[in-house]
Amino acid sequence: MTIVMKTCTMDDLSALKEISTQTFKETFQHQNSPENMNAYLEKAFNTEQLKKELANHFSQFFFLYINDEVAGYVKINRSTAQSENMGDESLEVERIYVKSNFQKQGLGKYMLNKVMEMAIEEHKEKIWLGVWEKNENAIAFYKKMGFVQTGMHSFFMGTEEQFDYIMTKTLIN
Repeated sequence: MTIVMKTCTMDDLSALKEISTQTFKETFQHQNSPENMNAYLEKAFNTEQLKKELANHFSQFFFLYINDEVAGYVKINRSTAQSENMGDESLEVERIYVKSNFQKQGLGKYMLNKVMEMAIEEHKEKIWLGVWEKNENAIAFYKKMGFVQTGMHSFFMGTEEQFDYIMTKTLIN
């Protein structure tokens, strides 16, 4: 099995929209109403929104390829692109998803380790992310990876207010 992580560009916009929508639905569809799910998908993953995110020089998307097939992706934010003001010494993992047929193969860990390597190379002190309070598997995974809950923030899934735990890991440079 060949594993490669590649930076996304504007040329990847269509594939990014596809994997973003697919993995988000696979992960959260069973816990949310169809109306709220569709409203969120249309807002978060429409072509113009993803174009704007790809154009932001403080954000980066990476595709994870397994034998030349996109199996997952990660989005990281620095500086003012972070969804919470955590300062320039922090790097945010805004999205990290693996397609359901590729899960349980250590790919999330692989991507997170790669992101931590980038953060250390950039002399970041912390890496952080938001994880839905009801996503117990992800919370357990992040705890296993050394993250601790340091706060909460809310977001809207359609018309429903939901809450993310903010989880942080201190990096040793």
